[in-house]
Amino acid sequence: MSAALHFPASLQVFERGWLSANNILLADGDEATLIDSGYFSHAGQTVELVRQGLDGRKLRRLINTHSHSDHIGGNAAVQRSFGCSITIPAGMADAVANWDEDALLLRTAAQKGERFAATGLLEAGDRFVAGELEWQAIAVPGHDMDALAYYNAERRILISGDALWRDGFGILFAEVLGSGDGLGEARRTLESIGRLAVDAVIPGHGAPFSDFDEALERAFARLRAFEDDGARMARNAIRACVTFALLDARRMSLDELPQYLAETPLYREANARFLGLGADALAAWLISELERAGVAHREGKDLVAS
Repeated sequence: MSAALHFPASLQVFERGWLSANNILLADGDEATLIDSGYFSHAGQTVELVRQGLDGRKLRRLINTHSHSDHIGGNAAVQRSFGCSITIPAGMADAVANWDEDALLLRTAAQKGERFAATGLLEAGDRFVAGELEWQAIAVPGHDMDALAYYNAERRILISGDALWRDGFGILFAEVLGSGDGLGEARRTLESIGRLAVDAVIPGHGAPFSDFDEALERAFARLRAFEDDGARMARNAIRACVTFALLDARRMSLDELPQYLAETPLYREANARFLGLGADALAAWLISELERAGVAHREGKDLVAS
């Protein structure tokens, strides 16, 4: 956490690495609220981090920013461990209730998740108290069309989820998949949160930061690049999600990679809509990109996370 940021003692940020989103623990007397729970395979780590952070308090509720696997993957484990309620953005209610693995992008991106039951919903404009602060839910579609950010006007803190990072924002899945206006919604979201008075941002990934205006400039620049070049946006989505999968699995068969890319809906659709590469060509490009970025290397017939 940046030394320049001064959060109240009632707010703790657990900054996570790849696979899991950051977790935010907000204390109110002898109770607490958790925002986001990380990825399924990291659920045990999440439970231990929360247990230590609670320091004897009761976890009363868990609130999600949006429905992606790295934010809801620990929900079931956290609820089992602490007996908390789970509140989700209202727009994801049906997908969670029916455990629609396509709508939740689990099957779409070949990711894992454990079914859980939501016990409350939040709509844009709703307010709640957590960490002795009042938070307002703000609609931030684009990365996830039903996502919410949470804003405290008194301390000028924005819990942005994946709508704004220090160096960009999350993958625009709807745009890549052709299921919605991800680019337009992302632009409207950045414009909307840009009108807020913000001194500190707690993003879904990466350290909290105070350079809000500069982060917005970088996000808008990234958005313009995607608006100008859809192939760039698609390549970014494929690289990021395969990196995620590789870090979870630790290794993948090089021989099976073309078929994996062809059978996984996200990669198949991104390639068909923006790249038009054959299966072997797509796999060869991806391997080269991951090696160049230093996130993977070859060991015999396998691609291995570095």
